[in-house]
Amino acid sequence: MAKHLIKIEDLVKDYVNDDVVTPVLRGLTFSVENGEFVAIMGPSGSGKSTLMHILSFLDRPTTGTYKFDGTDVLDFSDDELAALRNKKVGFVFQSFNLLQKTSVKENVQLPLVYSGISAKEMEEKASWAIKSVGLEHRTEHLSNQLSGGEKQRVAIARALINDPKVIFADEPTGNLDSKSGSQIMEILEQLNDQGRTIILVTHEQDTAQHARRIIFMKDGLILSDQEVTSRRSAQDGELRK
Repeated sequence: MAKHLIKIEDLVKDYVNDDVVTPVLRGLTFSVENGEFVAIMGPSGSGKSTLMHILSFLDRPTTGTYKFDGTDVLDFSDDELAALRNKKVGFVFQSFNLLQKTSVKENVQLPLVYSGISAKEMEEKASWAIKSVGLEHRTEHLSNQLSGGEKQRVAIARALINDPKVIFADEPTGNLDSKSGSQIMEILEQLNDQGRTIILVTHEQDTAQHARRIIFMKDGLILSDQEVTSRRSAQDGELRK
């Protein structure tokens, strides 16, 4: 297994519109090891969301190198990138992205629909993922019957269902109150403690402090890349309220 799960060198992303070139990422170089918990921070327009889209195979860089789990993925076809997304990556979004009036179990099973596995195995995987986020008592509830914090737990369970190499979380606490947000960060911390790699995009310093490393971006550049010396636990956050 490659030590570096993600390794990028001199990564550049430009957007071109009517011959006008807008640089978004200006030659980024860094790596993420298996089992890390990295927060990417920066103001609006810093390039953090574009970087996450490239790292998660939703977009392609203009130039540079990107190796995922030891494999150079820049020349992969769209179908190969889609397969990587489905099998190796889990996503947690600010807006949850759940199907309304559909049960928790059915939402969690969505990534498995075209996997070819049996209904029994699908059921077992969903039960395991739902248990991982403490929602066994809500398995048959519809998503529109859940609180915001519960919806985000369902999204995390869905992200876990294929046992991904990395979970990308894009502002996962952005639509939640402080208590629910703290609970979500506690779940992500627990998953990281179990060895899962997590890459988080956030503009909230309190949220970023739950990670073990913070990359701060501005104007398409990395201004700092530092280990978190005093990781703030979600439980500590609750005690301070």
